[in-house]
Amino acid sequence: MIVENTPAPEFTLPDQDGRPVSLSDFRGSHVVVFFYPGDDTPVCTKEACSLRDGFAELTAKKTILLGISPDDGVSHQKFRAKYKLPFALLSDPDKKVLTAWGAWGEKNMYGKKVTGVLRSTVVIGPDGMVKKHIKKVDTAKAAGQLLPHLS
Repeated sequence: MIVENTPAPEFTLPDQDGRPVSLSDFRGSHVVVFFYPGDDTPVCTKEACSLRDGFAELTAKKTILLGISPDDGVSHQKFRAKYKLPFALLSDPDKKVLTAWGAWGEKNMYGKKVTGVLRSTVVIGPDGMVKKHIKKVDTAKAAGQLLPHLS
């Protein structure tokens, strides 16, 4: 589970090209990890495009963006290409990182309880500490929600 003002749990997952990416690779930079249910779905696309559109402003603050979903690398490659996403998308098909970070669990979908990805975003400081855990992501303004936490 993610708790603000504690160290972010380490992980290593493959990116869209199958290369391993570890959270510790980015020590010294802000890191934003956003968990989303699936590639090329309407709400996830809105969130990813908001982050794409705010990418220059986020990277100006020395911020690395990492998206995590259960989708595989081929799906991530297509999603990145279709929407020109400039950040890495990581695959967690076993849902180990999703579970460890509290992004996998029961949720209501169209009035029914289902188990799935709990959309959330975590801002990690350059020191590896969790600065902010955003559990209610405004998908249309995802980039704007991050900026106050990147100082």
